[in-house]
Amino acid sequence: MRTGIATVCLSGTLKEKMQACAIAGFDGIEIFEQDLVTSPLSPEDIRKMAADLGLGLDLYQPFRDFDGVTPELLKANLKRAEAKFKLMSRLGMDTILVCSNVATATIDDDQLRAEQLAALAGLAGDHGVKVAYEALAWGKYVNDYEHAYRLVDMVDHPNLGTCLDSFHILSRDWDTAPIEQLNAEKIFFVQVADAPKLSMDVLSWSRHYRVFPGEGQFELAKFMGHVVRAGYTGPVSLEVFNDVFRQSDVERTAVDAMRSLIWLEEQSANWLASTPAETAAGNGGASRRRYPMELATLPKVNEPAGFNFAEVKADDTAQLEKLLGQLGFGFEGRHRTKDVQLWTMGQARVIINEQAASHTEPAIAALGFDVDSPVIASARAQQLKAPVVARKVQADEEVFQGISAPDSTEIFLCQGSPDGTAAWTHEFGEGLEHSAAPQNAVIDHVNLAQPWQHFDEAVLFYTSALALEPLPFAEVPSPSGLVRSQVMETSHGAVRLVLNLAPAQQAQETARKTYQEHIAFAVDDLVATARSARDRGLEFLQIPANYYEDLEARFDLEPGFLATLQELNLLYDRDANGEFLHFYTATVGSVFFEMVERRGSYNGYGAPNAPVRHAVQYDSLHRA
Repeated sequence: MRTGIATVCLSGTLKEKMQACAIAGFDGIEIFEQDLVTSPLSPEDIRKMAADLGLGLDLYQPFRDFDGVTPELLKANLKRAEAKFKLMSRLGMDTILVCSNVATATIDDDQLRAEQLAALAGLAGDHGVKVAYEALAWGKYVNDYEHAYRLVDMVDHPNLGTCLDSFHILSRDWDTAPIEQLNAEKIFFVQVADAPKLSMDVLSWSRHYRVFPGEGQFELAKFMGHVVRAGYTGPVSLEVFNDVFRQSDVERTAVDAMRSLIWLEEQSANWLASTPAETAAGNGGASRRRYPMELATLPKVNEPAGFNFAEVKADDTAQLEKLLGQLGFGFEGRHRTKDVQLWTMGQARVIINEQAASHTEPAIAALGFDVDSPVIASARAQQLKAPVVARKVQADEEVFQGISAPDSTEIFLCQGSPDGTAAWTHEFGEGLEHSAAPQNAVIDHVNLAQPWQHFDEAVLFYTSALALEPLPFAEVPSPSGLVRSQVMETSHGAVRLVLNLAPAQQAQETARKTYQEHIAFAVDDLVATARSARDRGLEFLQIPANYYEDLEARFDLEPGFLATLQELNLLYDRDANGEFLHFYTATVGSVFFEMVERRGSYNGYGAPNAPVRHAVQYDSLHRA
């Protein structure tokens, strides 16, 4: 699959964008007109630079408001078009994007539109240019890709074809199956973009909230499957308008963009293999056949079987050690060659890392996941542009396959075991007498705060590299503003990861944070765990009495049970599938811990209680 990206997706100058696209590995680019107009480089300079970087110049865009106009305006439009065709000759480009008219169309007549497009195609042919006509979702008279194709078919000129843009098609919920019936020779270009499902006018949605494939909720693999079955062989190019991407580091965004196309290519191949052609379009084809566009796939891996460990890095570990001990974790000793400690409760393992700690206060630094084949899983992640993280090991020590997440959390892919144990634990506490943990526990979920500019990138990273599925995001109120929360999890809930986008003002706070990260541990009996922790002197997050009055009003709880909840600062939630009990510790650095008990088939996170936690933490921080 030939990959491309529109320069409008990225921040920086045209030169910087081109360099970033080459570094990320794109085959070609679309030059957005504004990027050219504002560039000090001449068209000839740009042409040479693209050749030196190994980038094709695939599309010049956009040419707006051409069709459905009066004869006087048509004359002016053709003059404008000829100037662009001459410019394209200097650039060495042969395809231009023409959008269906939004602003100047006054005549709703397909025959007239076809005549005007024919005139444009004839002029384009004189200059060796192909015109890709695209139906904008908000076009005045033409807003449907099938309508745009009918006009192309009416004109029947070799220099006029259509451009299929996934956003304009999927934002309007148009059926994509008819794409398979289009003449592939008349599909001149394909653009892809994802987006969250939002209720707003489609123009604002398009201009501000598009994201890269895998970061939204569109069925892009299905869209691309139909495009492939149509016989299309040209570029598959990203056209994403996003306020965050256009403010973020250009090279990093380009890599994220390339990752999205690699992921989309694999997902499209999987869709084609699993969806018989006759079901999709009624053409009676076989479910597995070769198409002109070859789609590459990645090494196949299963979703993680569970958390292997969580790691917290700190200069001063005394508070962490005290907190874990109060929760009931047992100290399993220090590593025989590294300055790290291991604390366990059942199968919940926490590493405290003191090696070259760059944080002045404790912070989550790494997560380990149980996978079937760490080497294959790492190879997949690296093909998805994940940076490699290496750790020095000595003889007879476990070798972890490591990659770096967008927020710099280190992700280690570990060899899972059927009984949930970890072979590397024997490297800790030589000569130390290990006592059996008093109760079973596992890491239930981990909550990570994401920088605003990398939130969408993180969603794609965990989806593509770790096979976690994103659930619909939620927004949680806090004293500092709304916190966007994105749950990522495996199909059976063995791994649950919560990505939180903190309020914007916190990105500017350096000395004091009002939003932290945490690790949650699941136990069999939370009340007993809480009582034991209290006896060891644990400082709980203090829950207001108002919460328990509200709890009594919302749920018909037995009075003694409600009193126990309040006595121990426990929070409670219930749904049709079960119950959820949990409590929080005070924060150490930017880390706190949560203990949970899931009863029945409850699969949530106590979302109604999140605003309480945010408010209490905020108050505690500011009182301090």
